[in-house]
Formats: sequence, C-alpha cells, structure tokens
Amino acid sequence: MSPTPPGSYGKPMDARDPELKKELSATLQARKDLGAEYESELVDSFMDKMSERVDSHVEQRVRRELAQQQTSFARADRRPIGPPQANPRFARYGFAGFTMIAAIPLSAIGAVNAGTPGLFITWAGIVGVNLAQGLGTWLSPRSTREKDDWS
Repeated sequence: MSPTPPGSYGKPMDARDPELKKELSATLQARKDLGAEYESELVDSFMDKMSERVDSHVEQRVRRELAQQQTSFARADRRPIGPPQANPRFARYGFAGFTMIAAIPLSAIGAVNAGTPGLFITWAGIVGVNLAQGLGTWLSPRSTREKDDWS
C-alpha cells in the first residue's frame, strides 16, 4: 500500500485541532483543580483519548484505501497488487538456461559411458526437451500467454 500524504482524507489530525485543544485545556484545568496527585491519571486519560482518535483516523484511511483498491479492481484498470507474475517468455529462457547448465554433466556421462553415440543421444534428449517446452508455450492459448507489442 502506498503511503498517503497527511490531510489527503478529509480533515487532517494535527495539534491545531480545536477539539484537541479543548481536551488538553480541560485536562490541564482538571490538574490544577485536583492537584499533582491525580496527574498520572489525567495524563493517562488524555493519552487514551488521543489513542482513540489516532485509531479512528487510521481506520478511516485504511477503509478508504481498501475501497479505492476494490473500485480499481472492479474497473479492471489495474493489475492486482502483489508479487509480480513471471513473464512466460522469461520463464522459457530460464528453462533453456537450466538445460544448458545440466547439459554439461549429462554430456560427460553420455560420452564416457557410450562414446560419441551417447553424446549425440544426450544432446538429442536436451534439444527434444527444449523443443517440447517451447512448442507447449507457443501452442498455448493466446489469452494465457503474455501479450506484448511485437506479437
């Protein structure tokens, strides 16, 4: 969720708030009237009221932010917020890179155990696996593949 600038939702909460000033003045006046022995209770009471106000403002912001996200999802003008989805084109290249790395020990095993025919069979298998993966991506429905400007 992106941070929201202060004051962007309705009335900002700040020290110049008249209700806040009134509460603080009442607390200070009560301290003068009751004496220093009630100071901690008065401060606790004032802080509880402040905490409730902060909680209500945070709750309002969260509700508005959620409503805004739900509205944008309903309009389908944005992708959902979350981890980025892998681009199938890059997944294909990642698979090909993995098979090239795996080809090194497989080639050695094929060549040592069966000589040149073993090496050719190993590489035929590697090429076959890559072709099957590539054709699977190419033959998949267009809606499941990533659409780009070139296709």
